[in-house]
Amino acid sequence: MIEITTISEEHVESFHRTLDTVARERRYLAFLEAPPLEATRSFVRHMITQGQPQFVALSGSNVVGWCDISRHSDPVHTHAGTLGMGLLQPFRGQGIGTRLIRPTLAAAQAIGMARVELSVYETNASAIALYERVGFTVEGLSRNAARIDGVYENVVQMALLF
Repeated sequence: MIEITTISEEHVESFHRTLDTVARERRYLAFLEAPPLEATRSFVRHMITQGQPQFVALSGSNVVGWCDISRHSDPVHTHAGTLGMGLLQPFRGQGIGTRLIRPTLAAAQAIGMARVELSVYETNASAIALYERVGFTVEGLSRNAARIDGVYENVVQMALLF
């Protein structure tokens, strides 16, 4: 049984491990390993204290996935935020991503965000399909925007307007 809940301080170390595991797959995130634990702790504390949406998927007490939306800080962009999410490999393809993203988007709308944007590798068809199912539309394509192990990746820019 997978529980979806808002993140709390007690989840930080497990969230950090999950973030690092997904990053080290070198296929989904914009970084290849998690930031140091203290940087991750600081990020989570900031999200909590600022009331920004961050949900985790728990299997028992272990974080197996996350979804968050970080509000932009520039005054002319505070109506918008950037979505980030990930799931450990054994938990993909089971609808958990949908269960994570829906309350995160609802929380973003509830705190007055009018726009949520994201970037996703063009080769990540399952993520793109998820984002389209919940209302995101493609706004552009950044060609050769990422390079992992010498291979270029196109990055799809998507957004959802409330």
